Amino acid sequence: MKKSRDTTLALTTDYKHFVTDLKSRIASARLSAARQVNRELVTLYWDIGCGIVEKQKELNWGESVVEMVAAELRAAFPDMSGFSARSVWEMKRLYEAYSAPDFLSQVVREFSSRTFRPILQQPVAEIGQGAKRRQSVAKLRAGEILPQPVAEAGTTDAIPFLQQLVAEIPWGHHLLILNKLTAPAARLWYLRATASFGWSRNVLLNQIKAGAYNRAVTEKKTHNFDLALPEHFAEQAEEMLKSSYNLEFLGLRRAVRERELEDRLISRLQAFLLELGYGFCFVERQHRLVLGKKEYFIDLLFYHRFLKALVAFELKLGPFEPEFAGKMDFYLNLLNDTERAAGDQPSIGIILCAEKDDVEVEYALRTKANPIGVAAYTLQSKLPGELKGRLPTAKQLADIVRMEMEAGK
Repeated sequence: MKKSRDTTLALTTDYKHFVTDLKSRIASARLSAARQVNRELVTLYWDIGCGIVEKQKELNWGESVVEMVAAELRAAFPDMSGFSARSVWEMKRLYEAYSAPDFLSQVVREFSSRTFRPILQQPVAEIGQGAKRRQSVAKLRAGEILPQPVAEAGTTDAIPFLQQLVAEIPWGHHLLILNKLTAPAARLWYLRATASFGWSRNVLLNQIKAGAYNRAVTEKKTHNFDLALPEHFAEQAEEMLKSSYNLEFLGLRRAVRERELEDRLISRLQAFLLELGYGFCFVERQHRLVLGKKEYFIDLLFYHRFLKALVAFELKLGPFEPEFAGKMDFYLNLLNDTERAAGDQPSIGIILCAEKDDVEVEYALRTKANPIGVAAYTLQSKLPGELKGRLPTAKQLADIVRMEMEAGK
């Protein structure tokens, strides 16, 4: 009889919800514990690197001290991994890289800028507990190892953020960033993106190889977010948008129709989501909108978890045309009136085209009430070997078009 009651209990909604909540709490606790272990480990490695560097400066110790320390640590803690000579060298390199004046200058510069916002939610983690450690942090805060102009520009606020940022990212990710990148601005950008988006090591590697930093930061983004959205939300939407998207993973080597491009993107949806960035959730392709007796279809519809907004994509094989903006504005009006949920932010449109003229885009978006971004895509990062040197450059093509127009006058 008891067995029958237990079986019945297992089928009830209350029991299922209870067990689901328990599983969720356990998973959350495991993740929190893993993060805490990582923070302690990276903090420990920072401390070891810091201690070696400080002692070398203070007592004129040579480089051989690194391998001596590694041997001592291995002998004292034979059950712990991570104390090989190579690993201890990497600990020293981590501290030197992130405490270098040019890197700290970049941290202060970005922290002091209008668009910079701390991306981590946990309380600021201290870099260790020892007296030497606190002394080292005090030096950073006081600006003793920064160039004088930088030391006056908000170091006190920026350094705790750097401490927390370094501790939040797994050790293997740090090694990847240090080994693949040299520019302080690029290193800091990938550190922030990894902490913000939760990139795995493989995703981080692919983002570095695809030049995500150059495309996200150094290339100009074209949109009307500043005009169509409140300032704080406009900044978040601007961070979500890329100036260009690398679709080389589609493997296209010939001209295709827009529907075939859409088919390829859906078949490689996981790769496309990685290229879009963290937070995008796929809703539907050819999403149907109805107005009166007419139907309209959005190529690809997503929902962004952190922006809390629907994001509509329109795919165009050719260059940007001003009428694309009017069509997208119309779609966004329909989305907002018929499908925007309570608590959602205004829907955002992204027009993905083969190429764009920034001035033309600016004029096309100037009078649009809805937030619209325009981005280009690339299908091949390099020309096939047999085509190198055989195709005209963009300048040559522009010159030819200009000559043809002048001849026709």
